[in-house]
Amino acid sequence: MVHGLWTPKTMAFKFEQLEVWKRSVDFTEAIHKVTLSFPKDELYILTSQIKRAADSIALNIAEGSTGQSNAEFRQFLGYAVRSAIEVVSCLYVGRKRGLISDDTFQQLYDEVTIIIRQIQALRKSLK
Repeated sequence: MVHGLWTPKTMAFKFEQLEVWKRSVDFTEAIHKVTLSFPKDELYILTSQIKRAADSIALNIAEGSTGQSNAEFRQFLGYAVRSAIEVVSCLYVGRKRGLISDDTFQQLYDEVTIIIRQIQALRKSLK
């Protein structure tokens, strides 16, 4: 996935330099685009759930990075992994309901798998 984030001239926050955070923000956009084709009756069900879970990945990385300790950051990275796993489950539900094609499912599944691995590696490095 190409990182198309606009960035300010100076990056004031630790998370802005994290590749996994950038990738997670791009992933939220990919999820958003997929949900645009979901039917209206899914708006407050799967659409909302998968978008909130995808957003939570990047949000938890950012929030945890500003904490007072590595232990706190590790905790928030754990939340980010849980949100990513929630996205995986939503992808299966969307595919089962015929809302997500097999190709799109595989692309998003592969991307979230990479994000999970990156989060876990970052988490491990904070020991």
